[in-house]
Amino acid sequence: MTAGPDNVERLRSALMSEHAALYAYGRIGVHLNDAGRAEARAAEVAHRGRRDALVVHLDQVKASPAPADAGYTLPFPVIDETSALMLAEYVENGVTANWRSVLAATENELRRLAIDGYSDAAVRATRWRKIAGQSPLRTAFPGRPG
Repeated sequence: MTAGPDNVERLRSALMSEHAALYAYGRIGVHLNDAGRAEARAAEVAHRGRRDALVVHLDQVKASPAPADAGYTLPFPVIDETSALMLAEYVENGVTANWRSVLAATENELRRLAIDGYSDAAVRATRWRKIAGQSPLRTAFPGRPG
């Protein structure tokens, strides 16, 4: 991938979604049962790894990584298990959309990172839908608007 301005902005958007996911999982986990907390911890580890990989790549192409915000406004109150599961799915859908954008402009090893980020977030969103008892479990085009 070249370090053109459009590509760097896509990577920064993916990085910002990873930062936001890490923040959200801190709020999500406290409302889940033991199995749900284990799933949330695994998600947090995956998002942290992708965030770190993006920071390294942006540094390598001499682009400033976007720092995490001090806090994030959640799209709705998270007060119980139901709302925590909704937020988990919401977060993963957002991460999927950002990685989908990166996929369109990448190649080689960065494309592998984008594919992994995209597919991992899409699968995780499906898992959260399953845990929440939603139907249908899958979406036709993960990360695609509408």
